[in-house]
Amino acid sequence: MSRHDADSERTFASLPPAHGQAFARTWWGRAWLKALEDAALDSAQLKAGRRLARAGAVGAVSVRPGRITAVVQDRDGSAYRADVLLAELDDEQWNRLLDMTVERAGHVAALLDRDMPPHLVEDAAAAGVDLLPGMGDLEARCDCDAWDHCGHTAALCYQVARLLDQAPLALLLMRGRGEQALLTGLQARSASPAARASADEGVDAAEAYAAGGILPPLPALPDLPAEPGTPPSLDTGTPPAAGIDPGALRHLAARTAAEAHRLLAEALHAETLLAEELHAEPERDCAVEELTVTQDAVRLALGAPPEAVADRLAEGSGRDREALAPATRAWELGGAAAAEVLEEEWTVSGETLTRARAALEGAWDDEERPSLRAVGNRWTVVDSPAQLRLGRDGRWWPYREEHGRWVPAGGASRDPATALASLAAAEEEG
Repeated sequence: MSRHDADSERTFASLPPAHGQAFARTWWGRAWLKALEDAALDSAQLKAGRRLARAGAVGAVSVRPGRITAVVQDRDGSAYRADVLLAELDDEQWNRLLDMTVERAGHVAALLDRDMPPHLVEDAAAAGVDLLPGMGDLEARCDCDAWDHCGHTAALCYQVARLLDQAPLALLLMRGRGEQALLTGLQARSASPAARASADEGVDAAEAYAAGGILPPLPALPDLPAEPGTPPSLDTGTPPAAGIDPGALRHLAARTAAEAHRLLAEALHAETLLAEELHAEPERDCAVEELTVTQDAVRLALGAPPEAVADRLAEGSGRDREALAPATRAWELGGAAAAEVLEEEWTVSGETLTRARAALEGAWDDEERPSLRAVGNRWTVVDSPAQLRLGRDGRWWPYREEHGRWVPAGGASRDPATALASLAAAEEEG
């Protein structure tokens, strides 16, 4: 039996138009869209829904256990009530979910902070509880009397994907529990076993320690320094030992400080990074692979090394100084994956080509879609110094033509329209 109380309905204000933006950035938002797109029988209705959602035609969205609702304005001005139904979890499923959650302090801490812990969905599935919808789980109902997802219900689902990026606990509300009911259930289960047991019975110390409970809140994370630290000076007045290049050593120390700063930035945003990298469609290999000598030379060439050091790094990367510049630019934007896209041209075929064409077809409205000329994994905008390159991981990279050479111009995106829009934005800022 689901719990319907004052905590079990949330209304989200309508969102502004989303021209040139991806509908979902987080793994749970993308999983929501996958459930919609895998089950929809009419791709034209999905396309119509994307168009309506991008145009800001979806009104305020009401989220309740088992149902989301909004009024969607059609292109002709007609308004329709669209509902999408999702089965609620029963009491037994909620009990399993909560019991599993309190065993993992990280899950509890994130939920108490009203955030979605990155591994919660995986761990829930392992416990036999599916939080995210699967194929066919999103049931559509609309005033337009369509028997399957129509443009209005599809628009609502696309809008909900954006909402889930901002308020991930709305997914749990759809499954039957509001925030207060959820947190109350967690706190009740997380009471110390010693506090629940009578004084006469006592509690085994090892058992109490193993059971644990809600941990006290961690101290606030430190602020990220504005810049990497300054390496110690090597100017000791003593001549360097044979084979030691002080300029190269200074540059290596500076690059180490910059890498430490980058790793700290990732650590301070670990929840977001894990959510996007571990639970979305793979955007890069999460395993840390050892760099080749060529790759490491490009990585070390960042940060304006001394001329003699730059010459050595260019030689180590198999390039001249001129060719090293775009390679280091690519590495700044996306590491080894971006550098590979710069260097490699490959033939897109089979299922990969089908997905690429579908992404390009659905990224723009007909009147907004640029004219593209494809060669291998590179789509060049006709009569424009702009290009999209498809990586082997399915991401799109924007490129710009400069002095007769294509150079990387921005970070990657799953949505080709977003990638191309970032290129246009960079040119305006420039």
